[in-house]
Amino acid sequence: MNSITDVPGIRVGHVQKRGEGWLSGVTVVLPPPGTVGSVDVRGGGPGTHETDALDPTTLVSTVDAVVLTGGSAFGLVSAHGAQRWCEEQGRGFAVPGTVVPIVPAAAIFDLGRGGDVHARPDADMGYQAAAAAFASGDHAAVGRGSVGAGTGAVIARGQYKGGIGTSSITLDHGVIVGAIAVVNALGAPLGLGQPVPRAAGPHGLNTTLVVIATNAVLDVAECKRTAGAGHAGLARALDPSHTLADGDTVFALATGAVELDRSTEQARQVSLITLQSAAAEAVRLAILDGVLAADGVTTAAGEFPAFRSSGE
Repeated sequence: MNSITDVPGIRVGHVQKRGEGWLSGVTVVLPPPGTVGSVDVRGGGPGTHETDALDPTTLVSTVDAVVLTGGSAFGLVSAHGAQRWCEEQGRGFAVPGTVVPIVPAAAIFDLGRGGDVHARPDADMGYQAAAAAFASGDHAAVGRGSVGAGTGAVIARGQYKGGIGTSSITLDHGVIVGAIAVVNALGAPLGLGQPVPRAAGPHGLNTTLVVIATNAVLDVAECKRTAGAGHAGLARALDPSHTLADGDTVFALATGAVELDRSTEQARQVSLITLQSAAAEAVRLAILDGVLAADGVTTAAGEFPAFRSSGE
């Protein structure tokens, strides 16, 4: 499906609100239990939650859900709802009497884009998005464009509509690399021609959020490196990127279903370089897909026509 859900076990749920001052939402990426994860934050204005827990030197290596949200730092409370859903399902780090779900989150700036600066995601929306992800089933189609965390997204200093995009790349030996992106960038997309303004308005701060997922076996340090490689794809898709006014954040998840070739040190390096190069390209494609989906353009895998005018 050219989607992050091509990676077996990865599920995505969106919840959004529009009207009566609202233009925002939440997206939850729900991996199978035992998924290893890490993150690389490079924007100058990040809004994040629990990203320190994904450092390779910390205690826990697995991730129970990733929350992408609108509402700037206020919207990070939506992670508490996803965490509550995970606890109810028994997903998390076991402690006496319960589990503590590891639910990192990152937010875009969309405050006031629906008219009410106080209309932003809350814990209930995070809970609903996690439940929607689980209910979607394996290999489900992913909503694209102005949905979930991309509902209030804009790009290029607020001149054009942003949104959610996704992609996947299949490598040899059954390795799949997928990505989902929330495109709310200060920069403009590269390689799509000249867009026509569709959503001028207050832009404030910005951010592009990405989750990379693969079915390969990776440890936390290798996930960290893969997240870093994803930023290369972000930079290829948006100009400028990683600015002081962006909170660009890339998560990487590895479900551990397919072994890479590690028979020799050279084979290990080639396997990882190949996977991480694919991750960068998957991120680039997901970002461009998100821009075009927000503009109402349906794309085939790897095909990116120019922006349409609003009259087409």
